[in-house]
Amino acid sequence: MSRLSPHLVSAIAVAFLAVDAAAQDPLPTDARYRMPPSNLAAIVDAPPTPGISLSPRRKWMLLMHRPSLPPIAQLAEPELRLAGLRIKPATNGPSRVTGYTGLTLKEVEGSAERSITGLPEDARITDVRWAPNGAHIAFLVTGRGGIELWVANVESGRAWRLIEDHINDTYGVSHLWLSDSRRLVAKVIPARRGDAPADDPVPTGPVIQQNLGVAAPARTYQDLLKNSHDEGLFDYYFTSQLVVIDFNDTRHNLNEPGVFASISASPNGEYLLVQQLHRPYSYQVPASRFPRRIEVWNLDGQPVHLVADVPLADNIPVAFGSVRTGPRSVAWRADVPATLAWTEARDGGDAAAEAEVRDELFTLEAPFTGEPVSLAELDQRYAGVMWGDGERAILYSSWWRTRNRKGVLIQPDNPTAEQRVLFDFSFQDRYNNPGFPLAKQTRWGTRVLRTSDNGRFIYLSGPGGSEEGDRPFLDKMDLTTGDTERLFRSSAPYYEFPFDIIDDEKMTVLTSRESKTEFPNFFIRTISTGELHQITEFPHPYPAMLEVSKELIKYERDDGVSLSGTLYLPPGYEPEDGPLPTLFWAYPTEYKSAATAGQVQTSPYRFTYVGRSSPIMWVLDGYAVFDNPQLPIIGEGDEEPNDTYVEQLVSGAQAAVSVLVARGVTDPNRTAIGGHSYGAFMTGNLLAHSDLFRAGIARSGAYNRTLTPFGFQAEERKFWEAPEVYFAMSPFMHANKIDEPLLMTHGEMDNNSGTFPMQSERMYAAMKGLGGTVRLVMLPYESHGYQARESVMHVIWEMTEWLDRYVKNAKPRTGIIQ
Repeated sequence: MSRLSPHLVSAIAVAFLAVDAAAQDPLPTDARYRMPPSNLAAIVDAPPTPGISLSPRRKWMLLMHRPSLPPIAQLAEPELRLAGLRIKPATNGPSRVTGYTGLTLKEVEGSAERSITGLPEDARITDVRWAPNGAHIAFLVTGRGGIELWVANVESGRAWRLIEDHINDTYGVSHLWLSDSRRLVAKVIPARRGDAPADDPVPTGPVIQQNLGVAAPARTYQDLLKNSHDEGLFDYYFTSQLVVIDFNDTRHNLNEPGVFASISASPNGEYLLVQQLHRPYSYQVPASRFPRRIEVWNLDGQPVHLVADVPLADNIPVAFGSVRTGPRSVAWRADVPATLAWTEARDGGDAAAEAEVRDELFTLEAPFTGEPVSLAELDQRYAGVMWGDGERAILYSSWWRTRNRKGVLIQPDNPTAEQRVLFDFSFQDRYNNPGFPLAKQTRWGTRVLRTSDNGRFIYLSGPGGSEEGDRPFLDKMDLTTGDTERLFRSSAPYYEFPFDIIDDEKMTVLTSRESKTEFPNFFIRTISTGELHQITEFPHPYPAMLEVSKELIKYERDDGVSLSGTLYLPPGYEPEDGPLPTLFWAYPTEYKSAATAGQVQTSPYRFTYVGRSSPIMWVLDGYAVFDNPQLPIIGEGDEEPNDTYVEQLVSGAQAAVSVLVARGVTDPNRTAIGGHSYGAFMTGNLLAHSDLFRAGIARSGAYNRTLTPFGFQAEERKFWEAPEVYFAMSPFMHANKIDEPLLMTHGEMDNNSGTFPMQSERMYAAMKGLGGTVRLVMLPYESHGYQARESVMHVIWEMTEWLDRYVKNAKPRTGIIQ
């Protein structure tokens, strides 16, 4: 018989003590942060891997070095929450952004490597943008005094601050390059703007809202404006002055200051598309729905064309796929000097309305004095365009109710030409996903379809879902016939994803390659020979995970739906060692097809990446971990998935437990269920409606769906249309049935739609009032996900204590799966 590793023995030996958890002393409730076991803390503190950004011509790779988790003191810095946005008044930029600590340039096909020098000490770098010609990089550096615009020379590696003005980075794009690669447009804090509006504690009157018989439903947004003082703060902090800056140290202002939601330059650099927010603001919807004036300006700041002045969008129907009326998705055609493109709803923006035409796509060429040209009418909702040239572009549309996505080949310069469907598939169908077209850079720095043979062929890269798991691919597609040729497909024991073509003639491709035990690194692959050249050498971030066993498990639900999940087993574990305490961590998903619901969702050959709050780390504490066991909620045809939510949820969980018990891996007496957000909601339901698990862990969840009455997750119906569904799906309504211990954690400042902190507080109060075993941990300054090192470490400590007490050391019970 094989023997367990000493680490595993120490982790699970206490399980045989069979201590009655209910009789143990309560866990401490004093307000101080605690640290988890050192082996789990080491996972959290593992050095982060750099982010990467490729130069426009793919000569250089920029490594952007990430910091460790921020301290709670950083999250505790003053913050304003206005119109659905969170900003730091001290810097006039976003809060809760960590940025990068340094930048390194690495040659893609050579050996040259250099660090960017001249940066201030303790620089926090964000919004990194390459010049179109690849000679310079612009980025923001945040300091105590504000946010600065910096530029680095790629050849020398030297960086310098470009202007003395501080950048306003509260909303949207704060800076962009023009096509000449010598000038930038930036949003700066207006000169002499004065002090922020003071809050008078004595009100001048009540805050009044009214609605005069017009249906204006809205989802449960958070951090909204509350009163006139908030409106004044919004104007103060979000108002910017647009400026044009060049490398000759000259600059000039563009027009007057405004609240700019969006700015973008025409490909030829002669015009700006400017979107400004204006009053009346709303206390019911976020800034993205405020009135906006959409204009084209020249580079002197003079308006040359009004696209639209779009009113407040506080009455968008809640049906999925509903949109605001008027021009939307306004942008530049990427393949021509200066032509606008936008879409407008033809169904009143209401996805629930009957309509043959949903959206229409328009273009308008500079100097914008003619009539808009209609390029296409869509029977689904517009989902973007991949521009190529005057003879080819791919127009995408999608429709939520059917989960359909289409890609249609159009001729932008010949709108009356025949349009041909290239792609028509369910966006939930991983096995038949055709991939997404690769792009190339134009002379202006924009990105368009990468083609060959005078536009006859395009290249597609995708995840390559299959029954074996994901096998990423690179295809060559003939636009005249629709036929594809497979140039590359990832093969075992690696997961290799083709990101971009580096050289069209040599057909060399940049890929990311990984295995179960090898961390993802970047390579240059020559398609014709299979030759590989490694570019990066990122080390394994947590060696303690090297000997962890990983396996893709396939099984079936009792109605025949295929399911799968990834099983992790502790280092040194052998089948003869017997069953283990097991943590199941999941997140349900709604489907319209049983066939797509049962598809394998991952690859067995991907690296075991352990996030800083990932459940996988508990494999080092002696647990088996079943990560992402599929829990599909299916409603085919006219059936609504959530009409049988509880039944399907329990059935899927039963199947997951059964397959691991049958394999001898899981001790059915020692199982836990957990999840985050909608996974927390799932956890409450499984504890209320089954006896499959000994305990639950629910992070940042919602438990009472009557508090989200205009829909939630994938549920489109309003509460008043399906009250029985809202009631049946709400764990709060069934709190009296939960007789297993439940640990809940929640950020005190959760701003995710629907998961108000009150949701956890009310669920705790219900279980406590009913005599349940429950613990609620509210994390100061944290949002939906947890950022501060102290918070993350404490949550891991809480989970470890909960699992050890109520799962690993749980007594056997009767009436369970054997």
